[in-house]
Parts: sequence; structure tokens; C-alpha cells
Amino acid sequence: MQKTSIHIFGGYFGVLCAAGVLYVASCAPGALWQDSGLIQYRTWHNDIEGPLGLALSHPLYYLLAIGAKLTGLGEFGYRVNLVSALAGAVAVANLYLLVHLWLGEAFPALLAAATLALSHTFWQHASIAETYTLWVALFLGELIVLLQYTRTKRLAYLYALGLLNGLALAVHILATIPLLCYVVWLVVLSAKRTIRARNIAVLALLWMIGALPYGYLIVKHIVGTGDVLGTLASAAFGARWQADVLNTGLSWTLVKENVLLLLYNVPTPNILLFFAGLIAFRRVACDSVFRIIFAVLMVLFFVFAFRYTVADRYAFFIPFYSLAAATVGLGAQLVRTRLRGRLMPAVTAVFALMPVAVYAVVPGWAERAQLSIGTRADVAYRNDYAYFLRPWKTGEDGPERFAQAALTVAEPDAVIYADTTTAAPLLYVQEVDKVRPDVQIVTGTIRSEGAPPYDEDTFESLVRRRHVYVTSDKPGYGPPFVLGKHRLMKTGPLWRVTGSCGAAH
Repeated sequence: MQKTSIHIFGGYFGVLCAAGVLYVASCAPGALWQDSGLIQYRTWHNDIEGPLGLALSHPLYYLLAIGAKLTGLGEFGYRVNLVSALAGAVAVANLYLLVHLWLGEAFPALLAAATLALSHTFWQHASIAETYTLWVALFLGELIVLLQYTRTKRLAYLYALGLLNGLALAVHILATIPLLCYVVWLVVLSAKRTIRARNIAVLALLWMIGALPYGYLIVKHIVGTGDVLGTLASAAFGARWQADVLNTGLSWTLVKENVLLLLYNVPTPNILLFFAGLIAFRRVACDSVFRIIFAVLMVLFFVFAFRYTVADRYAFFIPFYSLAAATVGLGAQLVRTRLRGRLMPAVTAVFALMPVAVYAVVPGWAERAQLSIGTRADVAYRNDYAYFLRPWKTGEDGPERFAQAALTVAEPDAVIYADTTTAAPLLYVQEVDKVRPDVQIVTGTIRSEGAPPYDEDTFESLVRRRHVYVTSDKPGYGPPFVLGKHRLMKTGPLWRVTGSCGAAH
């Protein structure tokens, strides 16, 4: 038994190191676009709550990111990005450990780990500042201790489950999906008198300790506003995403895009092993409770992401990908038992590396074919095909180049009305790199210190006495009170507002 443990944890350490090297090498070196840039901005300001509602606060992630900031080692943005990279490595290693403990073999565990590690969306989120890799690391930790509890009935594993799920909730509200499954399971255990009330009390206490950063924000918000229902809605849905979270409708466009996303994450014949894994699922030696919870979670996460309608819904497939990768391991074990010999492991290992070649080739092909990938395609210093279709971000300096160029062309004391893609890198370069503090950057959510509010009346007043720019002339990105009402002149990566046009009369 001791030799087996040494072998398993030796493999875990090897996978952890390999994934760590991959993600550290592919990690973005500094400032980032969009939500990832907002993460860096919030970290710079030690902001664990954020402006978008409690569901998007992710306090535990920010506490770790702020800790990374305080180390003072290297570029600030790179330190924050490394939090996601290292968490991604832990998640991949945890998947290896889960499958190895489950199936008792290293080969399917290695294949499952490689499948997740090289899947497009997970790899992409391990290369930039995002919360999902940390959440997956904790979620897979939950499944490890759940598996061990169902086998050993040791209460320590049950208590660890409560703590890990609480920590996961402090990272992302997605943790409520497995929490619901665990609660139903605990009710059944209690009804069967397998566990006692005091065991549930200890578990609940540990869960609350883990979830403390999120609970603190909820209590703080209730005390500050006196609005209990509003706070709970914010904690569940954020500032404005209730309709997306509760969406039950599907369109053909949504279905087609989701299928393409799923295929692009496993662009290899090994995807067939997932279906073999579904066949093998009932045959694997394991407590039926673990199999049931695993299967229910995989279905719930798939359904949740598939009918979600937010623009970045591709990220919400990550929990499903982690479970699907484990299922690929199950399928590999089944096929290996049917096709004895060394050829099958060698072939599947080669197939497991195919995504790297696919991600290297597809962006160039898509650009030459002018394939529509649903992005805006008007951001200077960003090739959307490479940025969105290639998961690694090694040497990605587009955000800083954009911000440096924009701040260079702006006149003294100018005002830049930025969109959500470009605001964070502009503020990053201005505040972190201390470039052009005289320029004011304004958005609907964040803005530079002392900047005016983001509204039409303020804009009309400013444009008569100061140089004003916008970062996009596209509807949905440029300010609605500017587009169609004012003339714009391209100036470097910005558009300068030059005066009113006929639509304003």
C-alpha cells in the first residue's frame, strides 16, 4: 500500500511540474484585455468586491492575487496572471490524482490530465488572469475526497468536502451546483443514520469557514444597504445577469456555436474515448454514490453552460470539460483492456498532443479564409484570430502597446471614453507604468481617479472645452450618446470627437 501511495503521489508531482512548466511558459507577460484586465485593475486597487455584483466578486481569487502582487517579484501583471497558471497546474494534477485513485492505473489518469491540460478553453484561462482554473482545482479536490469517503467512510474526508466546497464558493458561484448535489446526498445519509447531526454540524462549520470571504461580502452588503433580497439577488446573479442565468431557450445559432466550441476543445480522435467512457461508466469498480454524483454533475454543468447566453459562455464549459476529461480516462481504460498491447497507449498519447498542432495552425487558416469567429475585430494591436483561437499568450503585449499608443496621441488633459475591452489596459499603463496621469479614462464601471461620470450630459459639457476620444466607433462598444451624434476622426488607435453631426439636430 505504501509503495502504491508513493507511486500515485510521485505521478501527481510529475504532472504538477509538467503542467506548471507549460502554463508558466504560456502565461501572458503583463496587461490584459477585457475581464482579465479588470481582474488586474481590481487587484492593483486591493478590491475584493468589484463593481459588477457579488456573484462576480470572486473574493478568494483576489486575496491570492493581492498576495502575489505584494511579493513584488517581476512585472505586476505577470504575477497576477501566474495565479491562474499555477492554479491550472494544480487542477490538472488533481484530475490525475482523481482518475488514478478511481481506476487504479496511471495510464488513464495521465491521458485524462493531458486532455484537460491541452483543451483550448482551460489552457487559455491558465494563461491569463481568470478565476476558473482555481475553481476547478478546488472542485476536483472535492471529488477526490468524495471518492475517498465513499470508499473508506472516514469522516475526515467528509469534513474536507465541506471545507473545499466552501473555498470553491469563495472563488466562484458555480460551486452552488455541486453544493446542491452534496446537500441532497447528506439528507439521504442522515435519513439512513449513516452520519449524525453533529457530523453535519462540523461539516457545515468547515463549509462556512471556507466560504468566509464570500459570506463577509454578503453580510457587509446587507448591513450597508439594508436590502436583504437585493443582496441575495446580487450574490446569485450579479448586477444584471439574472435573465442569462435562468435562460431556458435555445436557438440554432447557440446550438451550432456550442457544438463548435466543444469540438475545438478536444480536436483529436481521442474524443471518441469520451463515448467509450460513458459505456464503461457503470462497469468501473467504485461506490455507486460517487458514480451517481459524478454523472449528475457532468449533466448539470453541461446543461448550464449549453443554454447560457452571456458572451463569454465558452468559459462556463470548463467544469464540464474537467469531468469529460476524466471520462476520457475511463474510456481509455476500457479500450486498453479490449485491445491488449502497447500500440493503443502510444497512439492515444500522440493523439493527446494533437491539439497543440491544431491551435498553432487554425488561427492562420481562419484569418486567410476570413472566417467569422464572432469577435469585434476593431481593436488595434490585437489579431482576433490568434488571440481567441490560440490558447497560449506567450509574449502577448498587444494591450500595453495599445494603451501606450493611445496615451501618446491624446492631447494634454484629454478625456478617453473607453469600452470594456480597452479600459483596463489603459488604466494599467496609466497607473502601474505611471504614463500620462493628466489623461482621464472614463467607462461605465471603472475610471481613473477624479474622472467625470459616464453619461451624456457630462460628455456634452466636456466635448465643448476639452479634447475627447472614444476607443471604438462600433455600436455596442462606442458610447451610445456619441455614435451617430458626433463626428469621429481616426487618430492612432482612438477616434477623436470633432463635433456634432446632422443626426444631433
